Amino acid sequence: MQLPATAVRNARKSPARGALDMVGRMLQKVAALFVFAFWAGLVNAQSWVQIEAQPGTERTLERAQAYADVLPDVNAFRTGTNWNAIALGPYATEDDARLRLLQLRAQRLVPADSFVSDGRTFRDRIFGTGIAIAAPATTETATPAQPEPVLEPGEETIAQARRGERDLTREDRADIQTALRFAGFYNSVIDAAFGPGTRRAMSNWQVANGYEGTGVLTSLQRRELVESYRSVLASLGLSPVVDTQAGIEIDMPTALVSFDRYEAPFAHYAPATDDGVQVVLISLSGDAGTLAAYFDIMQMLEIVPADGNRTLGRESFTIEGENSRIRSHTYARRAGDAIKGFILVWPAGDDKRFRIALDAMQASFGTTDAVLPDSLGTGAQNIDLLSGLEIRRPEKSRSGFYIDSAGAVLTTADAVRQCRRITLGEDIEADVVAENAPLGLALLKPRQTIAPISIARMAVREPRLQSDVAVAGYSYGGLLSLPTLTFGTLADLKGLDGDDRVQRLSLASTPGDAGGPVFDGSGAVIGMLLDRENGAKQLPEDVTFAADAPVLVEFLTENGVNPAAADAGADIAPEDLTLLAADLTVVVNCWN
Repeated sequence: MQLPATAVRNARKSPARGALDMVGRMLQKVAALFVFAFWAGLVNAQSWVQIEAQPGTERTLERAQAYADVLPDVNAFRTGTNWNAIALGPYATEDDARLRLLQLRAQRLVPADSFVSDGRTFRDRIFGTGIAIAAPATTETATPAQPEPVLEPGEETIAQARRGERDLTREDRADIQTALRFAGFYNSVIDAAFGPGTRRAMSNWQVANGYEGTGVLTSLQRRELVESYRSVLASLGLSPVVDTQAGIEIDMPTALVSFDRYEAPFAHYAPATDDGVQVVLISLSGDAGTLAAYFDIMQMLEIVPADGNRTLGRESFTIEGENSRIRSHTYARRAGDAIKGFILVWPAGDDKRFRIALDAMQASFGTTDAVLPDSLGTGAQNIDLLSGLEIRRPEKSRSGFYIDSAGAVLTTADAVRQCRRITLGEDIEADVVAENAPLGLALLKPRQTIAPISIARMAVREPRLQSDVAVAGYSYGGLLSLPTLTFGTLADLKGLDGDDRVQRLSLASTPGDAGGPVFDGSGAVIGMLLDRENGAKQLPEDVTFAADAPVLVEFLTENGVNPAAADAGADIAPEDLTLLAADLTVVVNCWN
């Protein structure tokens, strides 16, 4: 028997059918509550260290990853509000969580307002490797997970790259930071923590090498970065060297240098390749006074360029030097009753390898009680060498003389032309404050306060023709500690071309004499010796020229210096003139 359609519809609406539907809905709700209670119980059975709350998924994931670069067990959860929780854990008991929180606070790895949480507000996990916290069951159909994009062989998504990072050891992370520093993108400490600074360095390296600047290196990018650094490291051959005679243990670039000889107080390790790298070990007996003396001595060496930082302390010194050819690092310290140290010399322009080698040498430098005996060496002597090391010499040396009590010096313009650094003697730095190129005059003022023993006194009377004169000058540059006197006669009161500002002298001079004072018999300065012209005409060796005293006085007065006038007096003995010349004549050095 077939029931009418209306009967079927009425049967569906019957009280019994409605009751069944209601029971079904109640069972679904009970099941959902049971699932939620199960997960809530699981969460509440654990304890967490909540370290941050962040709005928005993107910011939450960014902060969670920053913590995960430093700490294990970092998780992030939705909380059912607009804020997400970042937490560490889970921990078996609340006491375990509190102990962990205290440890992290002491190490300043988490914010001061971090706290222990029971996780009741945690819902679905959006980051981390802890237990999964399920959201309460709903009747909605879950959205199927989207497959990761298809990539070319060797390529990785950011998620895949992050997963690869989590497998890195602490040593691997430190190697990446070291390689980034070598490549010039990272300048902070090597702490194996991928914080914001390391991320920026990674991103900058990626962009510089044609990759997308994500700040997360893929496996291939990590390999490219680190292997580039390791290949350079291998080219140095950094290996421990124990020099028992010098009493020094140190890592050296043994692929670039090899032991050559001892010249106390130095052990020379000469270049083994065309790179020109040198290492010199320093080993001698001494105290604080010896240390200070060698601080000055080292700066005289050709392998220690004048430009660079210098630091002298009670127990050690450091000297940096750099020019267009080389850069060097000199270090020495007191070690008991001895002075021990090293000099590393490197070709200019190879800064990355220099820094790797220097870091290794500084980190490994150690000493024993042995010192190089003073007698150890070849015994060869040379005034231009210090224990086998060339002493730095100025590019040119000329003469000058003091013209006031503040130490102002008059010299030739050629003496100071195109000089990066000018010194009076070896170490008193001076500046050019006035110059008259046509007359060949230059006025120097020292950078430090000095008090000359004597100053030049300018002649007020015109000198007599054919009278005896003497020029004081450093004929041999700085090789002699005192000037020499060259005697001759005043041949004419004007130059060969009739210039009455110039005197012609009959005496033989050297280039080093230029700028020296010309004395008459009484010790009055009648002029300043000029440089010999290098023209087409070859003049006799005894023909020289000097700017006369009135020209010098005019030049000095125009530039704020009032020179002293000489008293009319009788001639003085040659030995007295020699002493006067020594007191007021100075060597002018030009350094480049």
